[in-house]
Amino acid sequence: MSAVAERTPYAALSDQEARERLARFGPNVLVPESHRVGFLWVARFFMDPMVVLLLVAGGTYLFLGDRFDAMVALFALVPIFLVTAVLERRSERALAELKRLASPRARVIRGAKEQIIDAREIVPGDVMLVREGDVFVADGTLVDGSVLVVDESTLTGESHPTMKEPPAASVYAGTALRSGRGDVLVTQTGTRTRYGRIGKLMSQMHVGPTPIERVIRRLVWQMGAAVLVLCAVVIFVEHGRGSLWPAALIAGVSLAMAAIPEELPMVYTLYLALGAWRLARQHALVRRLASVETLGSASVICVDKTGTLTYGTLEVTETWTPQGVDASSLLLAATLACDPDPFDPLDIAVLRFARDRRVDIRADRLVTRYPFDPSHRRVTQLWSVQSGLRVATKGGVEYVLDLCDIAREQRDEVAQANARFARDGMRVLAVAGASRDAAGRSRADDESHLQFFGLLALSDPVREGVPAAIAACDRAGITVVMITGDHPDTAEATGRGLGLRTGSTLTGAQLDDMSDDGLVAALAQTRIFARILPEQKLRIVKAFHARGDVVAMTGDGTNDALALREADIGVAMGERGTEVARGAADLILLDDDFSTIVAAIAGGRRIFRNLRRAFRYLNAFHAPLIISAVVIPLFGAPLLLLPIHLVWLELIVHPTSALVYENDAGDRAELMSEPPRDPHAGFLRQRDWLRPVLLGCALTVGCLAVYFFDLHHGYGVDVARGMALATMLFGQMLLVLTERSTHLPVWKQPVKNNPVLLPILGGSVVMMLIMLYVPPVAAAFRVAAPTPVHFLESLGVAALCTLWFEPFKRAEGSGTT
Repeated sequence: MSAVAERTPYAALSDQEARERLARFGPNVLVPESHRVGFLWVARFFMDPMVVLLLVAGGTYLFLGDRFDAMVALFALVPIFLVTAVLERRSERALAELKRLASPRARVIRGAKEQIIDAREIVPGDVMLVREGDVFVADGTLVDGSVLVVDESTLTGESHPTMKEPPAASVYAGTALRSGRGDVLVTQTGTRTRYGRIGKLMSQMHVGPTPIERVIRRLVWQMGAAVLVLCAVVIFVEHGRGSLWPAALIAGVSLAMAAIPEELPMVYTLYLALGAWRLARQHALVRRLASVETLGSASVICVDKTGTLTYGTLEVTETWTPQGVDASSLLLAATLACDPDPFDPLDIAVLRFARDRRVDIRADRLVTRYPFDPSHRRVTQLWSVQSGLRVATKGGVEYVLDLCDIAREQRDEVAQANARFARDGMRVLAVAGASRDAAGRSRADDESHLQFFGLLALSDPVREGVPAAIAACDRAGITVVMITGDHPDTAEATGRGLGLRTGSTLTGAQLDDMSDDGLVAALAQTRIFARILPEQKLRIVKAFHARGDVVAMTGDGTNDALALREADIGVAMGERGTEVARGAADLILLDDDFSTIVAAIAGGRRIFRNLRRAFRYLNAFHAPLIISAVVIPLFGAPLLLLPIHLVWLELIVHPTSALVYENDAGDRAELMSEPPRDPHAGFLRQRDWLRPVLLGCALTVGCLAVYFFDLHHGYGVDVARGMALATMLFGQMLLVLTERSTHLPVWKQPVKNNPVLLPILGGSVVMMLIMLYVPPVAAAFRVAAPTPVHFLESLGVAALCTLWFEPFKRAEGSGTT
C-alpha cells in the first residue's frame, strides 16, 4: 500500500467509482453556461422592427417584380447583421478567455495514489489534498490536517480570514486557503455547492431592457405606428386617384422606408460599440453594450468594500509600544512570531512592514512552532539564536497579555490603545517575547512570564484614487453606498477614509427587522450597510429600484452575483472576481480600479449627449424623406427617392455623418456636474423635436422646389432627381454642423477638437460626386449629372434652407446639447 493510502483514515475512491459518480452527479461546473452563448441573438435580430421593415419592403418589391429594388432592400440587412454578430460574440469570447485563465485543477487521492485532475472531474466522495494558495473547488469536510486559515470573503464579504479545524470543519467551493494543509472529503459539487447555488439562481434571473433600450424601443414603436397609418392613407389615396394597386403599394412602401429611421439602431449600436471600445482601452470589458449608457444615467452605486474600495489585503498602519520599549524591538519580536515563508496575509503584512524599516532578524533555526488555536488565539514560535533560544508570541490582545507580567496601569494603557485602534476599524495584534539560555523547555515554560512589546494595528488600505472617484460621484449627483460583510466599526472607519457622504449605518440584523417600505424610507439616510448577507444585498438593490433609482452594483464575490444581476448595471472585478460574479455582470473592470467606473459614467453621459445630437440630426433630415414620399405622389410626379436612395442615405450616409457627434468629446468636468438623467423622461425633449423638424421642413421646401422647377422647365426626371438629391446632400452636410451645438452658430464652432469632422464632410462630397458623375453609378441611382452652375445653385438653396436659424441660436440657451 502507498504512503498516501497508509496515512489516510478513510477510503478513497477508485478510478472506476469516480467515473460512475461523475456520470451520476455530472461535471463539477459551478456556474451554468449563460443563455446568451450560442446563436439566440439571431432570433432577436430578426425580431427587430427595422429588420422586419426591410424584409417586408424587399418581399413587396420582389412580389411586384422589381428585383433590383428588392435586392437593394434585402442587401441592406447584411451590414446590420455583420455588425450585430461581431459585437455579440466579442464580449463572449473575452469572457470565455477569463474563464479559461481561471480554470482550476485539484489534487485528489484515487486508487490509493495522488492525482492532479481537472476541477470539473471532482465528485462527491473524493478526497482533496489542499495546501496554502489553493482555491477550494467543491464543498467538503476537513477530515485531517492542521488548522486552516481560509479566506471566505467571496462568499460572505467578511474580509478577515476564518479558522477551520479538523476533523469536522466545513469548507466551501470558491474560497481560498491562506494557511495550512489538510485533507477534505468532498460532499457537494457543481450547482449543489453554496457557490454553485448562487450561480444557478443568477443564471435563472431575467435580465430586462436597460432604460435607454426602453426609451428607444418606445420611440421606434410610436414612430412605426404613426407611419403605418400614414402608409395606409397614401396607398388608398393613390388607388383612389386611379393608380393600380402595385403602384400604390410601391408608394406606401417607399413612404415607410423614408419615414422609419432604419439608421437609428445602426447609429445607436455604433455609438455604444465605440464607447465600449474606449472603455476597453481603460481596462473595462463591456459584456452588454447598452450598459455603457446605463452607467451614465446611474443615480446610485452600491459598492462592495473588500477588493473594490480597498485592496483586499492587510497592511500594518500603526504601532504602539509601552514606555521603555522601542519600535524595533516590537517588530523583531513580531517577525519572529511569523512563519518564515508565509502565505497568511497577516504574516506577509508584518514581515513587509518590518523589512521596509530594515529590522535585522538574527535567527538561525526554527525549533518549535505552536500554531494558531481557536481556544487561545495566538501563535508562538521558538527560535535558535546565537545566545540561546528566543520565544515570540503574537495574537489577540487579551490572550497575549495573560502571558505577561505587566502592571495594572500599563494594562489600562494597552486597553486604551487597543480601543482607539478598534474604533478606527483596525485589526490589532499584541506581541510578546523572551530570551532563553537553554533548549528543551516545555510550551508552558516557553510562554510564561513573557515581556510585552506592544501592539500592531493592521487595516485593509483604501485603493488609490477611490476617494477622488467618490468625490466626483458626489458632484455628479450620484449616491455611493458601501455594502460589506465587515463589522460596522470597520465599515465606518473605511467610509471615513473614503470620504463617503455622512449618513447612518444599517446592519444586516436591523435590515431583517424592517419591512420593505421601512427599508425604502431608510435609504435616504443610509450610506453604509454592514454585516450584510448575499440575499440582503439583493433586497437592498430592489429597495433602491422601488425608490425609482437607476442602480449600479459593483462586486467581486459570489455573494454579489444576485445583486449584480438584479441591478440596472452590474460591475464585476476581473482580477479578483469570481466566475459567478463575472457571469452576472454587464461590465468587468479588468484592473479592479473603482476609478474606472467614474470614467465609464462620464463616457455614458457623453454617449447619451451625443446620441441626442445625432437623433436631432436624423429628425431634421428625415423630414425631407417623409414629406417627399407623401407630397410627390399626390401631384402625380415620378418618385424622387427610390429604394436605392433610401438605403444609401439611411444605412451609409447618415450613420457615417453621425460619427461627427460621437467624436465630440466634451468636457468631463461639465459632464460630471449635472444630475443623473431621469430614466422615465423621453429620449428627446420638445426643443429637440421642434427646431430640427423646422430645419428639415425648410430643406424639404428647397428640395421640392428644385425638383418641380426642373420638371416644369422640361428637364428629364433623372436630371431633376440629380439636382434635388444634390440639394438634399448639401443640406445634410450643413445639418451635421447646425446640430453640433444649440447655442454656437456654425461659423463659431471649433473644428480642430473633432478629428473626423472634415474627413467625413469631405467624404460626403466625394460620395455625392461619384453618385452624380460616374456613369455606371449614376445609372444605378437613376440620376443625371447637373451642370456646374446647377450644382452651385443646389449648394445655395441648401445653405439658405438650413442656415437661416443660426443667427438666433444665442437666444435659445447656453447649453451644449
